[in-house]
Amino acid sequence: MTIVTYTGGMRFVGRGASGHDVIMDASAESGGQDAAARPVEVLLAALGACTGMDVVSILRKSRHEPAAFRVEIEDERAAEYPKVLKKIHLAYVVSGDVPRDRLEKAIELSLAKYCPIANSLAGVADITHEMRFE
Repeated sequence: MTIVTYTGGMRFVGRGASGHDVIMDASAESGGQDAAARPVEVLLAALGACTGMDVVSILRKSRHEPAAFRVEIEDERAAEYPKVLKKIHLAYVVSGDVPRDRLEKAIELSLAKYCPIANSLAGVADITHEMRFE
């Protein structure tokens, strides 16, 4: 179970089954103290971590662990409330000895099969991706 507790102002603390906290807050203009990430930022970061963990795990199994890896996420939201996510673009940025075809396969498996966050958001937003090597 996940429980999200109001702690004052516009600050909330979420705690999942793992027992770890995720702190969220709003901007000062929205009544918060700008002391933590916004909920949609947390959602997008969770997407990046979810698919990123899949990709690294799949690459490790083929003995191609990246020297460095990150997922850069750009989003586009609807202009009107509830300002849903319309488009999400994921840039997988990799360095090290990772063959392009292995990376592409790992990304495709993550987005189509393994990452529950990507698969949940796919019904709402158009998710695209690219790969970059540094």
